[in-house]
Amino acid sequence: MRSAAPDGPNPSQLFDDTSTGGRAVGPGFRGPEAVGAGYPGQALLSDPMSNLAMAYGSSLASQGKQIVDKNLDRFIPISKLKYYFAVDTVYVGRKLGLLVFPYMHQNWEVSYQQDTPVAPRFDINAPDLYIPAMAFITYILVAGLALGTQNRFSPEILGMQASSALVWLIIEVLATLLSLYLVTVNTDLTTIDLIAFSGYKYVGMIVGVVAGLLFGRTGYYLVLLWCCIAIFVFMIKTLRLKILSEAAAEGVLVRGAKNQLRMYLTMAIAGLQPVFMYWLTYHLVR
Repeated sequence: MRSAAPDGPNPSQLFDDTSTGGRAVGPGFRGPEAVGAGYPGQALLSDPMSNLAMAYGSSLASQGKQIVDKNLDRFIPISKLKYYFAVDTVYVGRKLGLLVFPYMHQNWEVSYQQDTPVAPRFDINAPDLYIPAMAFITYILVAGLALGTQNRFSPEILGMQASSALVWLIIEVLATLLSLYLVTVNTDLTTIDLIAFSGYKYVGMIVGVVAGLLFGRTGYYLVLLWCCIAIFVFMIKTLRLKILSEAAAEGVLVRGAKNQLRMYLTMAIAGLQPVFMYWLTYHLVR
């Protein structure tokens, strides 16, 4: 009787059977289960303490984000800033036309919806920060171009130009806030509104400097004079509804010393715009 064949490898077989069906594997070889179980990441994920630590870390990160957003909104009203940048191309075009030619505009009142002013893209009279911000940046670029055509350009001079314009803007807004406080005006004007209204003058400054580059000092003075008158009219028409709103509601726009002070304050704010427009541009045109 012939004995059974030994379990060793078949001499006629060139390669060992490594398929999943074969349970017999060579020495020193571990199956997929053994290899997978050796990964440290898998052991870490299956550890309950690791999962608890990850959940606790995510909770701390979420709480930290909420605290940062809350404190940031206290000092920088992000939600309010979104309103002032809610513009579109149509609004920007119409507002630029209003800043340069405000004489034919009739209705200057800001529209409201449920005691909330509508977004600027729906109301040309609403203040925005997009045009002042873009106008300020464009003014710096045009100033650099003007200095370059006169061989006076340098990064230091351009930096001083930008810093000077920004400092004067801050001084103007702070002086206006102080004046409103001293005159005790009850108005819905906010600091952001004042920044927006004060920043509109950069549009006329850009037009004046560009006219000076194209047509010389004569073109600069003529165009800047037009833009100065336009911004004066624009500010008078706009601010009188803000500063004199309480008096207008009472029907006494002229009588009383307090109302006279409010009218003078409105004219002073509007009159400062041409002064700054000339002061910040006259040295750029030669």
